[in-house]
Amino acid sequence: MSQTAPGSDPLEFLKSMWNGMGFSLPGMMTPTLDVNELEKRIADMRAVEHWLKVNLGMLQTSIQGLEMQRATLSAVQALSQSSARGASGGPAEAAALPFASPAMWPWNMMQQAAAGMQTAATNAVQAASNAVQQAAGAPGTAAAAAAAQKPADAQAGAAAKTGQKPAK
Repeated sequence: MSQTAPGSDPLEFLKSMWNGMGFSLPGMMTPTLDVNELEKRIADMRAVEHWLKVNLGMLQTSIQGLEMQRATLSAVQALSQSSARGASGGPAEAAALPFASPAMWPWNMMQQAAAGMQTAATNAVQAASNAVQQAAGAPGTAAAAAAAQKPADAQAGAAAKTGQKPAK
């Protein structure tokens, strides 16, 4: 601290009284009356606080990662135990466990996709067949009524040309 003229520092009396006690307080606990020193200590404490917050965040992330690892290992162990039980129980029990054999996952997925495409194709063919039947004049449809009306109109037109009465 710089030397100032006596009486110019309003806290000079407190500083001299504190220094005259004969013992010192340790490190950061030592009170000071210098504003610059207080600002420096506050800045140091803020830096420590920031460092602790960063470390706390990293610690929490590490804990979460380990918990996820533990949960994954537990799930894998449970699947392997159910797989072992499924393999000894026969094919019916193994079929009930879709995750029993990871090597079969792609095959099972392709089989499900093929079955879905086959169902979609069958439904599309059936819908097209129904539409063709309706357009061709299946009984009870408007297309059938229109188709039945055309020959009657043709007969009436031919009868009118010849002067005969149309047949019903």
